[in-house]
Amino acid sequence: MSETSLPSVIALSPVEQPPDATVRLPGSKSITNRALLCAALADGESTLSGVLFADDTRAMLGAIAALGAQVTVDEAAATVTVRGADPRLASAPVSVFANQSGTTARFLLPALALRPARGVLDGDAQLRARPFGPLVEALRTLGARVEEPAEAGRLPLAVTGPVHGGRVPLPGHLSSQFLSGLLMAGPLMRDGLAVELTSPLVSVPYVTMTAAVMASFGVQADGLGVAPGRYRAAEYAIEPDASAASYFLAAAAITGGRITVSGLGAGSLQGDVRFADVLERMGARVSRTADGITVTGGGPLRGVDVDMADISDTAQTLAAVAVHADGPTRVRGIGFIREKETDRLAAVVTELRRAGIDAEEHEDGFTVRPGRPAPTRFDTYGDHRMAMSLSLLSLRSPGIEIDNPRCVAKTYPGFFADLSRVTARA
Repeated sequence: MSETSLPSVIALSPVEQPPDATVRLPGSKSITNRALLCAALADGESTLSGVLFADDTRAMLGAIAALGAQVTVDEAAATVTVRGADPRLASAPVSVFANQSGTTARFLLPALALRPARGVLDGDAQLRARPFGPLVEALRTLGARVEEPAEAGRLPLAVTGPVHGGRVPLPGHLSSQFLSGLLMAGPLMRDGLAVELTSPLVSVPYVTMTAAVMASFGVQADGLGVAPGRYRAAEYAIEPDASAASYFLAAAAITGGRITVSGLGAGSLQGDVRFADVLERMGARVSRTADGITVTGGGPLRGVDVDMADISDTAQTLAAVAVHADGPTRVRGIGFIREKETDRLAAVVTELRRAGIDAEEHEDGFTVRPGRPAPTRFDTYGDHRMAMSLSLLSLRSPGIEIDNPRCVAKTYPGFFADLSRVTARA
């Protein structure tokens, strides 16, 4: 069941028996897009393996080609070869369309600012609604000229460099993507980069991931700064996507089955592997090896009170698990996910209530009380994570339908096929 074969509404059925399966998931979207950009800025030819091919990563592939990189794709082998180009030598204007991809847009804008020629960045309506103001102000401070032809701090944006670098203030409470984008462009700035956070940083593991990918391409980021330098070409293997893994680990906890996600060992770069820790607190059994994570359900699940600021992409997954717990679950620290593909706090609470679940929205999170979902057609708001999370409610409840399931193509085109395959194994 590929993304292109999905209907406009998909009807899902409960599992007949608890699943017992092992799954190897597609490559991490977050790592793929970081590695593609570092390779595009590197001197020489890099080969990336385990690459995710989805709407967000295709947006980045188009973006780095616009930067001047030479890109060769072998989708069947999940590999990409990138010959980098120095954006500081560019002379022609470029235009980049990032579709819905926040990582592409927020990583690319600082890279475009390295060019002494005009670069225009735009996206679809969903991406145009997301904030870019802190990044715009940071680039202006660093020496770029940034034009905002529509709404201030929103796409479309036009940027002309070069940027000289140096010290720059940046708020951390809206998104870590602003900091990651600046850090990846930082080595090619004349004076390097030193960021001074003006508010606490959210999603810290994603910045740690950025630094780790940069290091694999020969650049050491020192905390919130990076010295002038140049990326080196590399052979780089991308691990499976930990955010995607959360749906399958949650499925094991919900159904009382056992599911192993291979390829996500103890050395994973992704903070979202810690979602398994939350399931463990709820009562699921978790086993970790050098090559994977196994979650086994079967016992009662407990409600928890948890701060998910560092693993916010799994908050909606937890909402689906919380429905099946024996007490309320309170999620905190994620007010910033209102500025994602949709207002995810409002959306997840609205949809759970649609199914008859007692859910409450808070400024920084939500509370979910256990219940049995009624037959419901869920709205996804065009948000891939809404679609994948809400589908988990079908595992133990009949009559669940997902509207616009094709939105999963943003990060995981084969999700529904994989979920069907894995949960059918008993």
